[in-house]
Amino acid sequence: MPTTTRPAPNPWLVLTGLALGVLVTNGFGRFAYGLILPAMRDDLGWSYAQAGWLNTANAIGYLLGAVATMVLLRWTDTGRLFAWGLVATAVALVATGLVPDLWWQSLWRFLTGLAGALSFSTAGALAARLFADNARHNALGIAILFGSGGGMAIVLAGATLPAMLEIRGDAAWPWAWILVGGLSLACLPLALWAARVAEPAAAPDGAAARLPVRRMLPELAGYASFGLGYIVYLTFLSAWMVEQAAGVVQVALVWVLLGGCITLSPALWRGVFSRHDGGRPLAMVLGGIAAGSALPVLWPGPAGLVLSAMVFGASVFMAPGAVTNFTRRNLPPEAWGRAIGLFTVIFASAQTIGPWAAGLLGDISGSIGVSLLAAAAVLAAGALLAVRQKPL
Repeated sequence: MPTTTRPAPNPWLVLTGLALGVLVTNGFGRFAYGLILPAMRDDLGWSYAQAGWLNTANAIGYLLGAVATMVLLRWTDTGRLFAWGLVATAVALVATGLVPDLWWQSLWRFLTGLAGALSFSTAGALAARLFADNARHNALGIAILFGSGGGMAIVLAGATLPAMLEIRGDAAWPWAWILVGGLSLACLPLALWAARVAEPAAAPDGAAARLPVRRMLPELAGYASFGLGYIVYLTFLSAWMVEQAAGVVQVALVWVLLGGCITLSPALWRGVFSRHDGGRPLAMVLGGIAAGSALPVLWPGPAGLVLSAMVFGASVFMAPGAVTNFTRRNLPPEAWGRAIGLFTVIFASAQTIGPWAAGLLGDISGSIGVSLLAAAAVLAAGALLAVRQKPL
Protein backbone atom coordinates (compact mmCIF):
# COMPACT_ATOMS: atom_id res chain seq x y z
CA MET A 1 0.00 0.00 0.00
CA PRO A 2 1.62 3.28 -1.04
CA THR A 3 2.40 5.79 1.68
CA THR A 4 1.19 9.35 1.41
CA THR A 5 3.09 12.35 2.63
CA ARG A 6 1.48 15.50 3.84
CA PRO A 7 2.25 18.59 1.76
CA ALA A 8 4.52 21.10 3.44
CA PRO A 9 2.59 23.93 5.06
CA ASN A 10 2.54 27.25 3.23
CA PRO A 11 5.47 29.22 4.73
CA TRP A 12 3.57 32.51 4.40
CA LEU A 13 0.68 31.10 6.44
CA VAL A 14 3.15 29.83 9.04
CA LEU A 15 4.70 33.33 9.08
CA THR A 16 1.23 34.82 9.64
CA GLY A 17 0.77 32.61 12.69
CA LEU A 18 4.17 33.57 14.08
CA ALA A 19 3.36 37.26 13.45
CA LEU A 20 0.15 36.86 15.48
CA GLY A 21 2.37 35.65 18.31
CA VAL A 22 4.43 38.83 18.04
CA LEU A 23 1.17 40.82 17.92
CA VAL A 24 0.26 39.37 21.33
CA THR A 25 3.63 39.35 23.10
CA ASN A 26 5.21 42.49 21.68
CA GLY A 27 2.19 44.57 20.64
CA PHE A 28 -0.45 43.91 23.27
CA GLY A 29 1.83 42.56 26.00
CA ARG A 30 4.26 45.46 26.08
CA PHE A 31 2.91 48.47 24.19
CA ALA A 32 -0.83 48.60 24.91
CA TYR A 33 0.20 49.84 28.36
CA GLY A 34 1.23 53.18 26.84
CA LEU A 35 -2.38 53.74 25.68
CA ILE A 36 -4.01 52.60 28.92
CA LEU A 37 -1.50 54.37 31.17
CA PRO A 38 -3.07 57.89 31.21
CA ALA A 39 -6.41 56.49 32.42
CA MET A 40 -4.73 54.27 35.02
CA ARG A 41 -2.55 57.14 36.22
CA ASP A 42 -5.50 59.53 36.63
CA ASP A 43 -7.83 56.95 38.18
CA LEU A 44 -5.25 55.52 40.61
CA GLY A 45 -3.30 58.73 41.34
CA TRP A 46 0.11 57.45 40.24
CA SER A 47 3.24 59.55 39.74
CA TYR A 48 5.30 59.22 36.55
CA ALA A 49 7.83 57.13 38.50
CA GLN A 50 5.11 54.69 39.63
CA ALA A 51 3.79 54.48 36.08
CA GLY A 52 7.30 53.86 34.76
CA TRP A 53 7.89 51.24 37.46
CA LEU A 54 5.20 48.99 35.98
CA ASN A 55 7.00 48.89 32.65
CA THR A 56 10.24 48.33 34.53
CA ALA A 57 8.58 45.34 36.26
CA ASN A 58 7.56 44.14 32.82
CA ALA A 59 11.12 44.61 31.59
CA ILE A 60 12.58 42.68 34.58
CA GLY A 61 10.26 39.80 33.74
CA TYR A 62 11.34 40.07 30.10
CA LEU A 63 15.00 39.91 31.13
CA LEU A 64 14.46 36.77 33.21
CA GLY A 65 12.42 35.25 30.39
CA ALA A 66 15.21 35.93 27.91
CA VAL A 67 17.77 34.28 30.20
CA ALA A 68 15.41 31.35 30.74
CA THR A 69 15.04 30.99 26.98
CA MET A 70 18.80 30.59 26.50
CA VAL A 71 18.88 27.92 29.21
CA LEU A 72 15.73 26.05 28.16
CA LEU A 73 16.81 25.87 24.52
CA ARG A 74 19.35 23.26 25.66
CA TRP A 75 16.51 20.87 26.52
CA THR A 76 13.47 21.84 24.46
CA ASP A 77 12.76 23.16 20.99
CA THR A 78 11.99 26.72 19.93
CA GLY A 79 8.41 25.98 18.84
CA ARG A 80 7.44 24.68 22.27
CA LEU A 81 8.88 27.71 24.06
CA PHE A 82 7.08 29.99 21.62
CA ALA A 83 3.76 28.26 22.41
CA TRP A 84 4.22 28.25 26.19
CA GLY A 85 5.08 31.94 26.28
CA LEU A 86 2.22 32.90 24.00
CA VAL A 87 -0.50 31.17 26.02
CA ALA A 88 0.83 32.53 29.31
CA THR A 89 0.99 36.09 27.92
CA ALA A 90 -2.65 36.02 26.80
CA VAL A 91 -3.79 34.79 30.23
CA ALA A 92 -1.66 37.41 32.01
CA LEU A 93 -3.19 40.25 29.98
CA VAL A 94 -6.70 39.25 31.05
CA ALA A 95 -5.56 38.98 34.69
CA THR A 96 -4.10 42.52 34.60
CA GLY A 97 -7.62 43.97 34.43
CA LEU A 98 -8.98 42.16 37.48
CA VAL A 99 -7.44 44.00 40.49
CA PRO A 100 -6.26 47.66 40.64
CA ASP A 101 -3.71 47.30 43.48
CA LEU A 102 -0.14 48.24 42.55
CA TRP A 103 1.25 44.89 43.77
CA TRP A 104 -1.20 43.00 41.53
CA GLN A 105 -0.40 45.19 38.55
CA SER A 106 3.33 44.75 39.19
CA LEU A 107 2.95 40.96 39.42
CA TRP A 108 1.09 40.60 36.14
CA ARG A 109 3.22 43.12 34.25
CA PHE A 110 6.21 41.09 35.44
CA LEU A 111 4.65 37.79 34.33
CA THR A 112 3.60 39.30 31.00
CA GLY A 113 7.24 40.20 30.37
CA LEU A 114 8.52 36.81 31.49
CA ALA A 115 6.13 34.84 29.30
CA GLY A 116 6.41 37.25 26.38
CA ALA A 117 10.18 36.85 26.25
CA LEU A 118 9.90 33.08 25.90
CA SER A 119 7.73 33.55 22.81
CA PHE A 120 9.34 36.64 21.28
CA SER A 121 12.90 35.33 21.68
CA THR A 122 12.06 32.19 19.71
CA ALA A 123 9.83 33.77 17.03
CA GLY A 124 12.77 35.15 15.07
CA ALA A 125 14.62 31.82 15.06
CA LEU A 126 11.48 30.06 13.77
CA ALA A 127 10.85 32.65 11.06
CA ALA A 128 14.49 32.67 9.93
CA ARG A 129 14.12 29.04 8.81
CA LEU A 130 11.03 29.52 6.65
CA PHE A 131 12.89 30.82 3.58
CA ALA A 132 16.39 29.51 4.22
CA ASP A 133 17.20 29.27 0.48
CA ASN A 134 15.87 32.67 -0.60
CA ALA A 135 17.68 35.71 0.82
CA ARG A 136 15.09 38.26 -0.33
CA HIS A 137 12.12 36.28 0.96
CA ASN A 138 13.98 35.67 4.19
CA ALA A 139 14.68 39.36 4.73
CA LEU A 140 11.05 40.18 3.93
CA GLY A 141 9.76 37.42 6.23
CA ILE A 142 11.84 38.61 9.19
CA ALA A 143 10.74 42.21 8.59
CA ILE A 144 7.07 41.18 8.35
CA LEU A 145 7.30 39.12 11.54
CA PHE A 146 8.41 42.04 13.68
CA GLY A 147 6.83 44.91 11.76
CA SER A 148 3.37 43.66 10.82
CA GLY A 149 2.79 41.66 14.00
CA GLY A 150 3.48 44.48 16.44
CA GLY A 151 2.14 47.17 14.13
CA MET A 152 -1.30 45.61 13.79
CA ALA A 153 -1.56 45.37 17.58
CA ILE A 154 -0.93 49.10 17.91
CA VAL A 155 -3.44 49.87 15.14
CA LEU A 156 -6.11 47.77 16.88
CA ALA A 157 -5.34 49.22 20.31
CA GLY A 158 -5.11 52.80 19.03
CA ALA A 159 -8.42 52.54 17.17
CA THR A 160 -10.36 51.18 20.16
CA LEU A 161 -8.87 51.91 23.57
CA PRO A 162 -8.74 55.76 23.65
CA ALA A 163 -12.33 56.03 22.40
CA MET A 164 -13.56 53.44 24.89
CA LEU A 165 -11.81 55.17 27.79
CA GLU A 166 -13.13 58.56 26.68
CA ILE A 167 -16.71 57.25 26.56
CA ARG A 168 -16.63 55.16 29.72
CA GLY A 169 -14.18 57.25 31.76
CA ASP A 170 -10.78 56.60 33.31
CA ALA A 171 -12.26 54.04 35.72
CA ALA A 172 -12.93 51.73 32.75
CA TRP A 173 -9.24 50.93 32.30
CA PRO A 174 -9.69 47.32 33.62
CA TRP A 175 -11.98 46.62 30.66
CA ALA A 176 -9.24 47.82 28.32
CA TRP A 177 -6.97 45.07 29.63
CA ILE A 178 -9.71 42.47 29.39
CA LEU A 179 -10.39 43.53 25.78
CA VAL A 180 -6.71 43.26 24.90
CA GLY A 181 -6.50 39.88 26.62
CA GLY A 182 -9.58 38.63 24.77
CA LEU A 183 -8.12 39.62 21.41
CA SER A 184 -4.91 37.82 22.40
CA LEU A 185 -6.80 34.61 23.17
CA ALA A 186 -8.44 34.82 19.73
CA CYS A 187 -4.97 34.82 18.11
CA LEU A 188 -3.89 31.57 19.76
CA PRO A 189 -5.20 28.88 17.36
CA LEU A 190 -3.29 29.97 14.26
CA ALA A 191 -0.20 31.01 16.23
CA LEU A 192 0.01 27.68 18.08
CA TRP A 193 -0.42 25.78 14.81
CA ALA A 194 2.45 27.78 13.30
CA ALA A 195 4.67 26.95 16.27
CA ARG A 196 3.90 23.24 15.83
CA VAL A 197 4.58 23.01 12.09
CA ALA A 198 7.53 25.43 11.81
CA GLU A 199 10.69 23.58 10.82
CA PRO A 200 12.78 22.58 13.87
CA ALA A 201 16.46 23.33 14.14
CA ALA A 202 18.87 20.90 12.56
CA ALA A 203 20.71 20.50 15.87
CA PRO A 204 20.04 21.45 19.50
CA ASP A 205 21.08 25.04 20.17
CA GLY A 206 22.95 23.85 23.24
CA ALA A 207 25.32 21.90 20.97
CA ALA A 208 26.31 24.95 18.92
CA ALA A 209 29.81 26.35 18.92
CA ARG A 210 30.66 29.27 21.15
CA LEU A 211 29.37 32.59 19.84
CA PRO A 212 31.99 35.15 18.71
CA VAL A 213 30.76 37.67 21.28
CA ARG A 214 33.82 39.93 21.16
CA ARG A 215 33.46 40.42 17.41
CA MET A 216 29.73 41.15 17.87
CA LEU A 217 30.22 43.90 20.48
CA PRO A 218 29.22 46.91 18.29
CA GLU A 219 25.95 45.20 17.30
CA LEU A 220 25.28 44.16 20.91
CA ALA A 221 26.00 47.69 22.19
CA GLY A 222 23.69 49.21 19.58
CA TYR A 223 20.91 46.83 20.55
CA ALA A 224 21.42 47.71 24.22
CA SER A 225 20.82 51.36 23.39
CA PHE A 226 17.64 50.33 21.56
CA GLY A 227 16.37 48.62 24.71
CA LEU A 228 17.22 51.63 26.85
CA GLY A 229 15.73 54.28 24.58
CA TYR A 230 12.81 53.06 22.47
CA ILE A 231 10.53 52.07 25.38
CA VAL A 232 10.41 55.66 26.68
CA TYR A 233 8.45 56.83 23.63
CA LEU A 234 6.00 53.93 23.65
CA THR A 235 5.44 54.23 27.41
CA PHE A 236 4.99 57.98 27.65
CA LEU A 237 3.80 59.20 24.23
CA SER A 238 0.16 59.39 25.36
CA ALA A 239 1.20 61.05 28.63
CA TRP A 240 3.15 63.67 26.64
CA MET A 241 0.13 64.31 24.42
CA VAL A 242 -2.09 64.73 27.49
CA GLU A 243 0.47 67.24 28.85
CA GLN A 244 0.03 69.15 25.58
CA ALA A 245 -3.80 69.09 25.97
CA ALA A 246 -4.31 66.73 23.01
CA GLY A 247 -7.86 65.41 22.62
CA VAL A 248 -8.86 61.75 22.47
CA VAL A 249 -9.31 61.84 18.70
CA GLN A 250 -5.79 63.17 18.21
CA VAL A 251 -4.34 60.53 20.56
CA ALA A 252 -6.18 57.76 18.72
CA LEU A 253 -5.17 59.02 15.27
CA VAL A 254 -1.50 59.32 16.22
CA TRP A 255 -1.43 55.77 17.59
CA VAL A 256 -3.23 54.37 14.56
CA LEU A 257 -0.76 56.20 12.30
CA LEU A 258 2.12 54.87 14.41
CA GLY A 259 0.81 51.31 14.15
CA GLY A 260 0.11 51.65 10.45
CA CYS A 261 3.67 52.79 9.75
CA ILE A 262 5.02 49.90 11.82
CA THR A 263 2.88 47.51 9.77
CA LEU A 264 4.19 48.95 6.50
CA SER A 265 7.82 49.21 7.65
CA PRO A 266 8.87 45.77 6.27
CA ALA A 267 8.45 47.08 2.73
CA LEU A 268 10.85 49.94 3.52
CA TRP A 269 13.57 47.83 5.13
CA ARG A 270 13.64 44.49 3.29
CA GLY A 271 16.08 45.83 0.71
CA VAL A 272 18.41 47.14 3.40
CA PHE A 273 18.33 43.80 5.21
CA SER A 274 19.01 41.80 2.06
CA ARG A 275 22.03 43.91 1.02
CA HIS A 276 24.01 44.29 4.26
CA ASP A 277 25.79 41.75 6.49
CA GLY A 278 27.18 44.18 9.07
CA GLY A 279 25.80 46.78 11.48
CA ARG A 280 24.56 49.39 9.01
CA PRO A 281 20.88 48.25 9.10
CA LEU A 282 20.71 48.50 12.91
CA ALA A 283 22.48 51.89 12.84
CA MET A 284 19.97 53.25 10.32
CA VAL A 285 17.04 51.91 12.35
CA LEU A 286 18.35 53.47 15.57
CA GLY A 287 18.82 56.82 13.82
CA GLY A 288 15.18 56.76 12.75
CA ILE A 289 13.96 55.87 16.24
CA ALA A 290 16.07 58.68 17.73
CA ALA A 291 14.62 61.24 15.33
CA GLY A 292 11.07 60.04 15.98
CA SER A 293 11.56 60.25 19.76
CA ALA A 294 12.82 63.83 19.65
CA LEU A 295 10.36 65.29 17.14
CA PRO A 296 7.31 65.74 19.46
CA VAL A 297 9.41 67.91 21.77
CA LEU A 298 11.44 69.78 19.16
CA TRP A 299 8.36 70.43 17.00
CA PRO A 300 5.36 70.73 19.33
CA GLY A 301 1.91 70.52 17.79
CA PRO A 302 -0.04 68.20 15.49
CA ALA A 303 2.42 68.35 12.57
CA GLY A 304 5.35 67.34 14.75
CA LEU A 305 3.38 64.50 16.31
CA VAL A 306 2.30 63.16 12.92
CA LEU A 307 5.84 63.23 11.54
CA SER A 308 7.15 61.71 14.76
CA ALA A 309 4.68 58.81 14.58
CA MET A 310 5.59 58.17 10.94
CA VAL A 311 9.37 58.20 11.46
CA PHE A 312 9.29 56.27 14.73
CA GLY A 313 6.77 53.75 13.41
CA ALA A 314 8.72 53.15 10.22
CA SER A 315 11.79 52.24 12.28
CA VAL A 316 11.08 50.88 15.74
CA PHE A 317 10.11 47.26 15.14
CA MET A 318 12.87 46.81 12.60
CA ALA A 319 15.56 46.73 15.30
CA PRO A 320 14.77 43.09 16.22
CA GLY A 321 14.59 42.37 12.50
CA ALA A 322 18.03 43.93 11.99
CA VAL A 323 19.76 41.77 14.62
CA THR A 324 17.89 38.65 13.47
CA ASN A 325 19.04 39.35 9.91
CA PHE A 326 22.61 39.94 11.17
CA THR A 327 22.48 36.60 13.01
CA ARG A 328 21.19 34.68 10.02
CA ARG A 329 23.76 36.12 7.62
CA ASN A 330 26.77 35.67 9.91
CA LEU A 331 26.22 32.51 11.98
CA PRO A 332 25.34 28.86 11.28
CA PRO A 333 21.68 27.80 11.75
CA GLU A 334 22.39 25.79 14.90
CA ALA A 335 23.61 28.99 16.58
CA TRP A 336 20.65 31.20 15.66
CA GLY A 337 18.56 30.46 18.74
CA ARG A 338 21.43 31.14 21.14
CA ALA A 339 22.51 34.28 19.32
CA ILE A 340 19.02 35.78 19.23
CA GLY A 341 18.65 34.81 22.89
CA LEU A 342 21.86 36.71 23.70
CA PHE A 343 20.67 39.80 21.83
CA THR A 344 17.38 39.57 23.73
CA VAL A 345 19.14 39.33 27.11
CA ILE A 346 21.26 42.42 26.31
CA PHE A 347 18.20 44.30 25.09
CA ALA A 348 16.10 43.27 28.10
CA SER A 349 18.82 44.25 30.58
CA ALA A 350 18.88 47.77 29.16
CA GLN A 351 15.09 47.91 28.94
CA THR A 352 14.69 47.42 32.69
CA ILE A 353 16.25 50.84 33.32
CA GLY A 354 14.48 52.96 30.70
CA PRO A 355 10.85 53.34 31.87
CA TRP A 356 11.56 54.00 35.56
CA ALA A 357 14.49 56.34 34.86
CA ALA A 358 12.45 58.24 32.27
CA GLY A 359 9.51 58.55 34.66
CA LEU A 360 11.77 59.81 37.44
CA LEU A 361 13.37 62.35 35.09
CA GLY A 362 9.87 63.48 34.09
CA ASP A 363 8.90 63.96 37.75
CA ILE A 364 12.07 65.94 38.50
CA SER A 365 11.85 68.15 35.41
CA GLY A 366 8.06 68.53 35.51
CA SER A 367 7.71 67.37 31.89
CA ILE A 368 8.04 63.97 30.27
CA GLY A 369 9.35 65.75 27.17
CA VAL A 370 12.80 65.92 28.78
CA SER A 371 12.75 62.12 29.01
CA LEU A 372 11.92 61.82 25.30
CA LEU A 373 14.94 63.97 24.41
CA ALA A 374 17.21 61.92 26.71
CA ALA A 375 16.00 58.72 25.04
CA ALA A 376 16.73 60.20 21.61
CA ALA A 377 20.31 60.98 22.67
CA VAL A 378 20.85 57.39 23.87
CA LEU A 379 19.49 55.99 20.61
CA ALA A 380 21.71 58.27 18.51
CA ALA A 381 24.76 57.11 20.47
CA GLY A 382 23.72 53.51 19.80
CA ALA A 383 23.57 54.21 16.08
CA LEU A 384 27.16 55.45 16.13
CA LEU A 385 28.22 52.23 17.88
CA ALA A 386 26.29 49.88 15.61
CA VAL A 387 27.64 51.34 12.38
CA ARG A 388 31.10 50.10 13.45
CA GLN A 389 29.95 46.46 13.29
CA LYS A 390 31.73 44.55 10.51
CA PRO A 391 30.52 41.28 8.96
CA LEU A 392 31.86 38.30 10.90
